[in-house]
Amino acid sequence: MKKKLVSALLVTSMAAAMLAGCGKGGAEETGSVYYLNFKPEADEAWQALAKTYTEQTGVEVKVVTAAEGTYEETLTADIDKKDAPTLFQISGAVGYESWKDYCLDLSDSDVYKQLTSDDFAIKNDNGVYGIAYVYEGYGIITNKALLEKAGYSIDDIKDFNSLKAVAEDITARSADLGFSAFTSAGLDSSSSWRFSGHLANIPLFYEFEEDGITSQPATIKGTYLDNFKAIWDVYTQNATCAPSELSAKTGDDAVAEFVNEQAVFYQNGTWAYGDISSIGDDNIGYLPIYIGVRDEKEGLSCGTENYWAVNSQASEADQKATLDFLNWVVTSDEGTSALADDMGFVSPFKNAKSVSNVLCNIMNQYVADGCYNVSWAFNFTPNTESWRAPVVSALAAYSAGTGDWDAVVSAYVDGWAEQYQLSQQ
Repeated sequence: MKKKLVSALLVTSMAAAMLAGCGKGGAEETGSVYYLNFKPEADEAWQALAKTYTEQTGVEVKVVTAAEGTYEETLTADIDKKDAPTLFQISGAVGYESWKDYCLDLSDSDVYKQLTSDDFAIKNDNGVYGIAYVYEGYGIITNKALLEKAGYSIDDIKDFNSLKAVAEDITARSADLGFSAFTSAGLDSSSSWRFSGHLANIPLFYEFEEDGITSQPATIKGTYLDNFKAIWDVYTQNATCAPSELSAKTGDDAVAEFVNEQAVFYQNGTWAYGDISSIGDDNIGYLPIYIGVRDEKEGLSCGTENYWAVNSQASEADQKATLDFLNWVVTSDEGTSALADDMGFVSPFKNAKSVSNVLCNIMNQYVADGCYNVSWAFNFTPNTESWRAPVVSALAAYSAGTGDWDAVVSAYVDGWAEQYQLSQQ
């Protein structure tokens, strides 16, 4: 009876080992994958990809997408649960510092070996802890057909002054033209990150470049916040709505205004291609966010804050299942097609497919033309969401009519120092 029981257990263990794809002479339990996804716009594609992988391998892959602007909060709430994410995202080196106790060393992983460059990894002397999965760029998406109706071409806009002049001229004639210069710069949570994160990055980039900042500083000076004010005023005083209405305007509002040809300009990134592609590739242009600092030869703002990390506190079986899944995503036809075609990602992996996203193609053309990249200085932001929230509130109050730009400066500069101190506790 004892021999029969041992034999039955051995057969069961061997079957589990085969399912787990392992065979080191011993059996390992079959693991599963739980991916806490950062990008709401990619949720549908990730769900489909997870289903395909499970159908092919039998390995369970669960994808949960955090609501816009709540990722850190969601990760904090879930990371210590019994059913914690096995795969999550960290936002650059600062994100790693916050989550390093949960980041597995990926030095020996197959997915790390698929990177085209170590520039796309978060690493230190002890190992590799994050792997970038998308390289993106943002700027001012432009409807070239509408711009031509206003009497201009995209080549007429080469710096802040020409952008401002074109926008103000369109505003002066908007009743006759039937459209505005800019979409609404919504400060609702679904849209505000475009400005408290991406627009706010432009002056931060130039300050860091001037001061030689290469790691997270305890304080910032706000050297170019007058330039931030200038571009914000152009956005909001030449738009589809009054500045006082911005608090209630959403990201969907801006998309609708752009695709329905109510505005020429829309600040967003390469990830927005699926939302705006209906205007036709031939009509899509892409401009840098000029703020009057070194406008000549400025390119788009390109980089990534999206790094995969594998939960070091997960079971070995779940870690292996997660790493196997990631390697399949970046090497298989199904995975690489999903990243390129369904998600529109320019991915830094050896087997990455070219994308049909015209915004990505224009982004790459700026690089080919020798334009400098406005890199993502906002990756150094301490307590990102907590820093951004007061900036959004101050922008909303300023735009609603207080005229108090000093409150924006305080939220930006003083808020940074405050959040840095809190992050060190």
